[in-house]
Amino acid sequence: MAADPFDAGAGSILRQPKAVWATAGASVVAFMGIGLVDPILPSIAQGLSATPSQVSLLFTSYFLITAFAMLVTGFVSSRVGGRKTLLLGLAFVVVFAGLAGTSGSVGELVGFRAGWGLGNALFVSTALAVIVGAAAGGSAAAILLYESALGLGMACGPLLGALLGNASWRYPFFGTAFLMAVGFLCITVFLKEQPRPARKTSLLDPVRALGHGGLASAAVSAFFYNYTFFTVLAFTPFVLNMTPYKSGAVFFAWGVLLAVFSVIVAPRLQQRFGSLKVLGGSLVLLAADVVVLGYGDHTTAVVCTILSGAFIGVNNTVYTELALGVSDAPRPVASAGYNFVRWFAAAAAPYFAPKIEEWTDLHVPFVVAGGTAVAGALVVLLRRDALTHEAEELEPRHAAEDGVTVFAN
Repeated sequence: MAADPFDAGAGSILRQPKAVWATAGASVVAFMGIGLVDPILPSIAQGLSATPSQVSLLFTSYFLITAFAMLVTGFVSSRVGGRKTLLLGLAFVVVFAGLAGTSGSVGELVGFRAGWGLGNALFVSTALAVIVGAAAGGSAAAILLYESALGLGMACGPLLGALLGNASWRYPFFGTAFLMAVGFLCITVFLKEQPRPARKTSLLDPVRALGHGGLASAAVSAFFYNYTFFTVLAFTPFVLNMTPYKSGAVFFAWGVLLAVFSVIVAPRLQQRFGSLKVLGGSLVLLAADVVVLGYGDHTTAVVCTILSGAFIGVNNTVYTELALGVSDAPRPVASAGYNFVRWFAAAAAPYFAPKIEEWTDLHVPFVVAGGTAVAGALVVLLRRDALTHEAEELEPRHAAEDGVTVFAN
């Protein structure tokens, strides 16, 4: 029977060096930046006289840059080291988040958000490797701590956006810049340089890794899933049309479910039913949830938005494990290739969902999102043989690898 990672013993995620807590704390803020703008999207649109599709480009520019940055992060980190890569990413976020708060037009804000995305990619894609390298209790406790940071950040981002954004849509950007500056100082003080990998990563290594059928299948399935995920995250605030406080409360509850199901529920479901069955079932349930969200009344839409966090949390955990274990490529390379594919959907959904509404009606974007979730489940079903891999056979080799790992959630 596996040890409880929350037990106060030596393998607990609660007994970690200061360097691990500093990196995990900065990771929370980095993940907060993803959902930070959710409650204030209508306020930004009003303040900058922009349409929903224009404001949704805040997500599109952010994740488009993130996708391409996946090819760069391993290249950078394998040459300058994990600590310097983290600090470089944090510096980018501090600068561009601060500049975003000064924007005078939606075009400026979209551009600054792109620079923020580059910084976030450099930081978050390196953070897990650094946590694993510095953590006590092995990689399992470290990954769980990382997942906890992700869930907490996704939950608190909308809440911070609502609290600061109720006064002005500019304040959440300044608040993020301040918090990331604190993270920069903490990592500077507490984190020592991590060992560099024996082999430097080239820019094309992640693309070559996608030649593995299992990894390519996981990436394609995650691409469809991410379209659904970011339709909920980026388009739903316009549908709910609530004040920043109320919208922030909805997405805070959504983020809490995401965290609980990602860290606590998903591993138990996997142990009982198997990863692929859990993933396929969760994707189908997410599809049903978003379609009901699109056709229900306002109360139903709120409930379905919050409930989607549970399915998203489960999916995030299973996809992470698939990306790390399905192929024999080094973890940093495999995860970079996987993320390069899937983040394009995160860039596409925020732009196309409001456009589809303009071309049709309010319901159709959610029907499309439901369809992409089902498409992700079909990929899992049709490619289940390629996705089945005895990941534990790879663990001894993976455990010995250093370097950048994964922005897999």
